Amino acid sequence: MSDAPVFSSRAEPPKVALLMTRPQEGSLRFVAQLPAKILAHLEVIHAPLMQVTPFGAEVDLTGYQGVIFTSANGVSASRSAPTALPAFCVGQRTTQKAERAGWQAQYCGASAAELIAHLAKVRPATPLLHLHGRHTRGDIAQTLSAAGLPCEGQMIYDQQLLSPSDEATQRILAQDVVIAPLFSPRTARHFACLGLDQVNLSLIALSQAVAVELKGLNYKDLQVSKTPDANSMAVMVRDAAVRLAHLEGGNPAQ
Repeated sequence: MSDAPVFSSRAEPPKVALLMTRPQEGSLRFVAQLPAKILAHLEVIHAPLMQVTPFGAEVDLTGYQGVIFTSANGVSASRSAPTALPAFCVGQRTTQKAERAGWQAQYCGASAAELIAHLAKVRPATPLLHLHGRHTRGDIAQTLSAAGLPCEGQMIYDQQLLSPSDEATQRILAQDVVIAPLFSPRTARHFACLGLDQVNLSLIALSQAVAVELKGLNYKDLQVSKTPDANSMAVMVRDAAVRLAHLEGGNPAQ
């Protein structure tokens, strides 16, 4: 017997959409993680809520003993030539991108808090330079400096908020169910202000910090990812699609 998802014969299957709010590159990469047999029953709506704009300024690494990347966006926006200096990274995606760019990348945890704890334990040579966007959380440079690891921060890109087009909004409202994975507190806060609060929203938050920003919305349900990474989010989207579209036999996201 085939293990491909099939619609339940008990009722007409609902219209289910996957709403992707990340910048286009990140959205396409995330959607590619989902099984094709699941995507066949979803309408993917791309409605980026953020646009990343590098400032284009050169980064002077003179005197620094290492750099910190807390986002793959930081790696993309950095115009400094990769050197033999270590690049301490948050997240597997950021680490991999830094490696491909030529940095001596080291994975230091899945969150800023884990990175800080790791560096406080291993005590790398300092000073360090955190290359980040205009909007950042945790004040890594100040926290590390207070822990005896001198660190400075340099803003190298902006994260501008966007609103969905009228067409995308109408497509969202026309669905019976909308699965919406949200990856950052700032994006979630913006999403909550768009007036899309509908009982058809099935929200999946990357972390508790993201979920907090969604509490005021009228939604069908809200789940929090078991770990703050894209793989875990993809598994939760897969499971939500199987449940909400009345599918059977879906395989885990790869």
